[in-house]
Amino acid sequence: MSVRLLAVDTTGEIGSIALVDQQGVVEQVTLHSPEGFAHILFPAIEALLARHALTFGSLDAFASASGPGSFTGVRVGLTAVMGLAEATGRKVVVVSNLQALAFYGTRALRAVVVDARRGEVYGAVYDSELSLVCGEVVVKLPLWLASLPEGDLELITQGFPVAEAAAPVIEAPRAIAGAVGRIAVDQFLRGNARDPADIDANYVRRSDAELLWKDPALLHRS
Repeated sequence: MSVRLLAVDTTGEIGSIALVDQQGVVEQVTLHSPEGFAHILFPAIEALLARHALTFGSLDAFASASGPGSFTGVRVGLTAVMGLAEATGRKVVVVSNLQALAFYGTRALRAVVVDARRGEVYGAVYDSELSLVCGEVVVKLPLWLASLPEGDLELITQGFPVAEAAAPVIEAPRAIAGAVGRIAVDQFLRGNARDPADIDANYVRRSDAELLWKDPALLHRS
């Protein structure tokens, strides 16, 4: 069974899109837009498909990084692939950013860490099959480092400083749509693609807006 899909990542300041098939990444395009991706995403996608003489209908599925990351950015990517899947009758695969970063590791245990701001990090540990060993959390860096398992471990970041780590540090690229797509192809072939109405973001930590909506008393706390 041949598979060809479009993968999108708009969860950070550096985004990317990629055309991916079972052989690997056909083409990846880096997107840099500090003011957001909503106005550049679809023109970039259309140009990518045009370079390969493809249409949206010639794709088998769509994939998106689901977070954690910028709340607005996460929603831009997810909404884009949901709309495309709905319009073409295709399904969607969502991939955690942390799992996508683990794709760039080489060791048996891959501890992924991303800046979550507010003095915290998003962290998780995956194995070489990209299965979770330690679940995705948001926590202070020293606490997360202290919780890491022993073994053939490496840390994977996107430039976040972890000088106090005892394990080797791997710098993953800023553009990860290709990795999202590679993982998504595998998930699609395993039957794990979903209807667009069934997908959701992977915030790990809820947004301030959601927290305040659920508990207005937080507005009055310092």
